[in-house]
Amino acid sequence: MARSWIGAIVAVAVLGLAGVLLARTIGRYDLADVEAALRQLGPGQLAGAALLSAASYLLLTGVDLLAIRYAGKDLPYRHVAFASFVALSIGHSLGLAAVSSGAVRFRFYRRWGLRAGEIARVILFCGLTVVLGYSLLGGLVMATSAGWVSGLIGVPEGTLVAAGAVALAVPVLYLAAVRSGRQIRLGRLHIPPPRMRLALGQMVVGCVDVLLVAGVLHQCLGGSAALSFDTVLAVYMAAAAAGMLAHAPGGLGVVEAVTLALLPGAETIAALLAFRAIYYLVPLALGGAALAIFEIAAGRRAPAG
Repeated sequence: MARSWIGAIVAVAVLGLAGVLLARTIGRYDLADVEAALRQLGPGQLAGAALLSAASYLLLTGVDLLAIRYAGKDLPYRHVAFASFVALSIGHSLGLAAVSSGAVRFRFYRRWGLRAGEIARVILFCGLTVVLGYSLLGGLVMATSAGWVSGLIGVPEGTLVAAGAVALAVPVLYLAAVRSGRQIRLGRLHIPPPRMRLALGQMVVGCVDVLLVAGVLHQCLGGSAALSFDTVLAVYMAAAAAGMLAHAPGGLGVVEAVTLALLPGAETIAALLAFRAIYYLVPLALGGAALAIFEIAAGRRAPAG
């Protein structure tokens, strides 16, 4: 109980601080400057951001496919892809993805014949993939490029190296558990480890997805060589980590506050608005509409009485 209260207090504190910083930062800029920056985003950059966003959601359908195999089931890819996109489009925007996207996955997969325990494995596998991707890629960035990252975000180089080592320990320990064949303990949960091939697939897909999402932000920032992809990747990972800590819906407010603190300017505000629309709001509208249509069709097919 005490841990849950501490986590809630930390989340509220981070979210509140992010809101204050965001309000103060945005207040420095004229709305006309932001509108001008939005108009400067060319169709090429917006199209590139949209394609990378679509690639991210498409890639993540592969995570669900791996998870279904881990659960020992076999479903048509069209079913898995549909469930994955709807769950993620809603979960990304609502936050607490393990709960929101997990509930959507449960509804779909239960209807398609999976038992509760099998669905729990699918949800856990998908969540672990995200954690492994951020831990592995973030750890590599901090451990191997601590010098320039330190200059970018203002954190001492030694602290970044230590944080990178801790982050890299997560996938290392996970692979060790997989290789040992022993059950993985997560609190009260005891789950069998996946095969090594699936575990490695998790890491690859998780890392590539982080790169794709950072690519969406990079395109929204103009996709220019003046702001390298490496810089945007480091900024995005710092912002995403803060957003996850705060449990804000889609990192709303937190991601913006951190990104603006590291890359100040009206152009960044415009880029963040475009990023939020392309990666979060458009998929949310499509996923919500798809879910509504599916539920209406399922209701019509259900036998009366």
